[in-house]
Amino acid sequence: MPTPEFVLSLREKVGNTRLWLSGATAVVVRDGHREEEVLLVRRADTGSWTPVAGIVDPAEHPHLTAVREVEEEAGIVVEIERLVWLTVTEVITYDNGDQTQYIDHVFRCRWVSGEPYPADGEASAAAFFPLSELPPMSPRHAEQVRVAIADEPECRLG
Repeated sequence: MPTPEFVLSLREKVGNTRLWLSGATAVVVRDGHREEEVLLVRRADTGSWTPVAGIVDPAEHPHLTAVREVEEEAGIVVEIERLVWLTVTEVITYDNGDQTQYIDHVFRCRWVSGEPYPADGEASAAAFFPLSELPPMSPRHAEQVRVAIADEPECRLG
């Protein structure tokens, strides 16, 4: 996964110390033939299926991060419907010892155009899945999808 330049600069100063970063997750929904479908990408580094997610660049609005990341990773165009969940991830420790934790903005997005493909190398596959045929995902990613599909009127906090 390419690491943003600002994170690399921070790492030069703080080493492996836990970084508190802002993230954005896009749960992209479109009408399927029989039921709604959700966009998932298979991460190139772990092989896990997840919604598209990324780090918010300095001064970037999280909803714009979500739109940008979907286009960069899966090659499709989306529109934000709304923020469905504002949460904090667990601490993530990478193979090199770097630690991060994210305030994650989970957005429900609507597919506008394009067919998904692994556009930038961060994913090895990208596809829409009917809700009844979702591949196995981590509990956190499955909950992101569940919250976005439920589309409750209030944003979930925590």
